[in-house]
Amino acid sequence: MTSQTAIDATGPGGDAPASSSGATPGKGLRGHPWLTLITVAVGVMMVALDGTIVAIANPAIQKDLGATFAEVQWITNGYFLALAVSLITAGKLGDRFGHRQTFLIGVVGFAAASGAIGLSDSIALVVTFRVFQGLFGALLMPAALGLLRATFPAEKLNMAIGIWGMVVGASTAGGPILGGVLVEHVNWQSVFFINVPVGALAVILGVLILLDHRAENAPRSFDLLGIALLSAAMFCLVWALIKAPDWGWGDGKTWAFIVACVVGFALFSFWETKVKEPLIPLALFRSIPLSAGVVLMVLMAIAFMGGLFFVTFYLQNVHGMSPIDAGLHLLPLTGMMIVGSPLAGAMITKLGPRVPLAGGMAVTAIAMYGMSTLEADTGSGPMSLWFALLGLGLAPVMVGATEVIVGNAPMELSGVAGGLQQAAMQIGGSLGTAVLGAVMASKVDSDLAGNWADAGLPPLTPAQERLASEAVQVGVAPVTPGTPDSVAAKITDVAHDTFIAGMSAASLVAAGVAVVAVLVAFLTKRGENAAAGAGVGHI
Repeated sequence: MTSQTAIDATGPGGDAPASSSGATPGKGLRGHPWLTLITVAVGVMMVALDGTIVAIANPAIQKDLGATFAEVQWITNGYFLALAVSLITAGKLGDRFGHRQTFLIGVVGFAAASGAIGLSDSIALVVTFRVFQGLFGALLMPAALGLLRATFPAEKLNMAIGIWGMVVGASTAGGPILGGVLVEHVNWQSVFFINVPVGALAVILGVLILLDHRAENAPRSFDLLGIALLSAAMFCLVWALIKAPDWGWGDGKTWAFIVACVVGFALFSFWETKVKEPLIPLALFRSIPLSAGVVLMVLMAIAFMGGLFFVTFYLQNVHGMSPIDAGLHLLPLTGMMIVGSPLAGAMITKLGPRVPLAGGMAVTAIAMYGMSTLEADTGSGPMSLWFALLGLGLAPVMVGATEVIVGNAPMELSGVAGGLQQAAMQIGGSLGTAVLGAVMASKVDSDLAGNWADAGLPPLTPAQERLASEAVQVGVAPVTPGTPDSVAAKITDVAHDTFIAGMSAASLVAAGVAVVAVLVAFLTKRGENAAAGAGVGHI
């Protein structure tokens, strides 16, 4: 047996060490694979939900706390920034101290920060505790994957990751539905308070069920300079993506952060070749399947998160749906991810990842093309078809890319691999929102003035046109109070038609990204170390 297959799995409270299989349950319920999956799924659900559920609560928070639009943006940006920057380092902490410990700390911290947000009476406190949510969420997510990798036998790992991916996808897509119900029928604080009992349940289950698994050659030291360089580079990258829509892609400040990001990654890469126990051994990326899995996760997230971003505006601002109705119209997407993820896991176990991944991204490309054909008066039937196809396409990619990344990494780096997977998804989501947002803005800016003139509306001043363009980019008609009904109707038609043209262009770009991802999928293969992760084979 190689060193990567040996597991030190002594749980707290004097548990007998698990066998080297890592898949043998400890005494009683402790270490049971499927109960472990349920436990980590409860924790992961909180983090995935908070990525989208809060968007529905933002208007209510803004009104209640008297916040500016820029301040409300930081409710999302602060959370995302802390999460994205910390994920890989948090995965390393799990590899060093054990994924059970980091998972439990992450759950407790995330639930406590959620409760603190619900009790906050100022926007500054809300943003501060959202940052803490992101930091603790970063501890929790890679630890969950590390626990699954160490607990499940190789022949069942894909199914477990399939269910894990189902929870992540369904929670992400279902966030707007739950958020709409809570905000509409309770209050915005309930969006955060709900995490407290969920977190308590995850902690109780974790204490009773989770078994600590550690590779015997896990890292024993910390690459502090590597952590600082990677965190700085990630911060500059994410900050540039967050601020580019406001600053503009051609602005000097945007490019200053992009250049700083490139320099930071270059210094990090150089340092990692010199340090004894690097944060990310660069030899990981000699694995073409692992590197392809990371790229594939980025491309998938660009299409998924970027597309979903505009769909919510389309449903609420163009079709005039309430948040709850908009969420219900996304049920085909959520439902297909719930049904498709376990099925995708079984298919990947049988066929390997290449065909399911390539097929999934091909279906995603078709779905995004279909979404480019949506009009202002498109009925629920065609919308449901494209949303369902999108969910069906995403399910195997969420599962397969995760297995490729985690399964092709050595056991002692399973936390780092989990951090890479999550960081790739977060960065891809940010890229999708930023790049597709730029496509939308460019299309609206180029079409709005002509559409406005063609409708016979009074000319706009440059300042009025800029404000109108910002409104149209999110599907809002820039109708001022007191505007005659006939004129307001023309403005609404122009706004919606221009928004639809922008959404169509953005969807076509997303479809193109998905086509590129089909080619990347053919570079993947089954995780070479998945068997080692379960202790049922050798590397």
